[in-house]
Amino acid sequence: CSSVGNGPSPTRIDRVIAILKAFTTRVGEGPFPTELHDEVGDRLREIGGEFGTTTGRPRRIGWLDTVIGRYATRVNGVTDFVVTKLDNLDSFDEIPVCVAYDIDGERVEEMPENQTDFHHAKPIYEMLPGWNADITGCRTFEDLPENAQRYIEFVEKQIGARVSVIGVGPGRDEVIVRHDLLND
Repeated sequence: CSSVGNGPSPTRIDRVIAILKAFTTRVGEGPFPTELHDEVGDRLREIGGEFGTTTGRPRRIGWLDTVIGRYATRVNGVTDFVVTKLDNLDSFDEIPVCVAYDIDGERVEEMPENQTDFHHAKPIYEMLPGWNADITGCRTFEDLPENAQRYIEFVEKQIGARVSVIGVGPGRDEVIVRHDLLND
């Protein structure tokens, strides 16, 4: 039985869309395995304008964590991701992507079961080649430099869901639509 205002039946939902930045940010305290405490983190923060909207405080910055991405896919039933801020990685020679954690000497590829293990998790990175090119003018996947395409394909494989839209700049029209989210 459903009443007005409860929303659609779960059997009517065939698509769950989530947003994923090309790097990870966090506000507030808590575990953050890929957090950068160096000039690279500062550089990503500046490029991406990663400061609190109200407070102006700098957000915590880290490399993309696909362990968290896989977890989000699984627990939320994500079918499609929108990857934003890919252009923020334009000037990096190499781009680390966290694919697993080292917890007390053991490789863990899923979210730890408790906060203590998550707090002690050390990222295990796979290094991807950068593309050193301005992608803000790209409007199709094929327009992207080959290494940017490989980055997106790698992320898809790691998180277990397709990347349907890619943000390549701050403007509303600076996107690449790979899969139509309304009709595909």
